[in-house]
Amino acid sequence: MFEAVVFLAVPMSLVLAALTDFLEMKIPNRIPAVLIAGFFVIAPLSGLSFIEFGWHVAAGAAVFSVCFALFALGVMGGGDAKLLTAAAVWFGFNQSLFEFLAFTALLGGALTIAVILLRANWDRLAYAGIPLPQTLMMAKKVPYAIAIGAAGLLTYPQSPLVLEAISRIQ
Repeated sequence: MFEAVVFLAVPMSLVLAALTDFLEMKIPNRIPAVLIAGFFVIAPLSGLSFIEFGWHVAAGAAVFSVCFALFALGVMGGGDAKLLTAAAVWFGFNQSLFEFLAFTALLGGALTIAVILLRANWDRLAYAGIPLPQTLMMAKKVPYAIAIGAAGLLTYPQSPLVLEAISRIQ
């Protein structure tokens, strides 16, 4: 049970968040809520010490504080901030978190460029019959959950909880 939740909860939540952000330009609050609640259910079963548990919570708090500042400045959406914070709790305060954040930044930059190019050529794409969600083309923001989700899928296998789950299987 522990292994199934660890292997599925985060990837499925990140994919769902990316899809809803792409199609609707919003991230439902229940996705980060499920991630946070799932972590607090799984953490006691994972064998994390109290100190390690504290570092996971500290990772979420640190990411939240930066994301809140970016949200207050109008640079980041609230849904993106909540999703990034909830994912950070699963990574903990270690190298895997920094890899996740670095990949998020790199993929986010590439995504932003791609969205700008798509919006600049929307009429040509529509004429060619390539369907794109109108919400994506008309919005003034970027569906950053796509970058968060992709970065999470790339780096989550190196997170401490996944490595613990793998060691339990072997």
